[in-house]
Amino acid sequence: MKLLHTSDWHLGKRLENLSRLDEQKDVLKEICGIAETEQVDAVIVSGDLFDTYNPSAEAVELFYKTLKRLANNGKRAVIAIAGNHDSPDRIEAPDPLARECGILFAGYPNAIIPPFELESGLKVIQSEEGFVELLVPGCPGPLRLLLTPYANEFRLKAYLGHEDSEEELRKLLNDKWSALSQKYCDNNGINILISHLFFARKGAVLPEEPEDEKPILHVGGAQVIYSENIPSQIQYCALGHLHRKQTIDSNPCPVIYCGSPLSYSFAEADQKKYVVVIEAEPGKTPVISNHELTKAKRLLRKRAFSVVEAIEWLKEHQSALIELTMSTDTYLTAEERKLLNNTHNGIISIIPDVKSGDGDPVNFRRIIDLSKSMEELFTDYFRYEKGQEPNQQILNLFKEVLAEDEE
Repeated sequence: MKLLHTSDWHLGKRLENLSRLDEQKDVLKEICGIAETEQVDAVIVSGDLFDTYNPSAEAVELFYKTLKRLANNGKRAVIAIAGNHDSPDRIEAPDPLARECGILFAGYPNAIIPPFELESGLKVIQSEEGFVELLVPGCPGPLRLLLTPYANEFRLKAYLGHEDSEEELRKLLNDKWSALSQKYCDNNGINILISHLFFARKGAVLPEEPEDEKPILHVGGAQVIYSENIPSQIQYCALGHLHRKQTIDSNPCPVIYCGSPLSYSFAEADQKKYVVVIEAEPGKTPVISNHELTKAKRLLRKRAFSVVEAIEWLKEHQSALIELTMSTDTYLTAEERKLLNNTHNGIISIIPDVKSGDGDPVNFRRIIDLSKSMEELFTDYFRYEKGQEPNQQILNLFKEVLAEDEE
């Protein structure tokens, strides 16, 4: 059985004031092409389907048209779960109609997908909270899916049973997944875990969340889940939330964030983007291949020390979207800004980095480096005001404030 793993489409997301909808159309068309060329049997979209709870009509239309093409009239299973940017109710609302096309939605961790069968041969054999087993056209064995969409810590505990500690939450997830795996996931089918939570390998450095992403590790969000909590029966763990493609662990199975299909902030500048194709056989380690996506525009950061240098560089990168930092002795004039913008129509922001007039490094006046992330700027400010580094609790609270402000 062949599966395609994609996530974090964030349909409707903008870069500053720039709409990315045309780029999203192009890259989703590219993903559909890969699914067709690779002749995959199922497609997994592991959360953050939209960028907001109330996406635009254009974003919704693009979403359903893409899923319809991926489903290929019910000949290919498409499974999509909610992420922390999605409204679970919105994701599940079209489920009865979507099932007729071979599209399955799960908005909540306790979602139950009712049994159905299509003329194509796609069939839900059995399901319960957080689990569904499918027969996929052209495949001899079943596809078993453990589904854990995003839910904040409160919802997860309510779903699994109320407990207070982080360790107990991990144990509850582990026990739930293990119970489902022992009940359904033998070596006669393909066994996959799909989730939109913050995973890490125990003892390793935590993966970095996207700069402009709402944190799901901290207060009000689910705590970090370890790869050791994944049952041994699972052959592949398809994750969403982190925007850079990365493998969290290879034990007990490949635990992979496939990443977003576009770079959505300049913190992701010049990242390569992928979808993952999984070739799986019952009872065996799957074969993983990464397929680079090339239709979206690159995001590039450039620091220039003169307008002439900036113009020469901009001429060489006409197809990219640009964050330009001008490190100069004086602020840019209106004419210089106009010249830069006339040279390149993809400049998203021009950041001034101005030193004192005499050019003496010792006399550099204190400036705010706007190329830094909000967390880095807050750390600089805290250090300047308090004379010490903020502790992790303060940083976590600051990130929560940012997330609340975005919502």
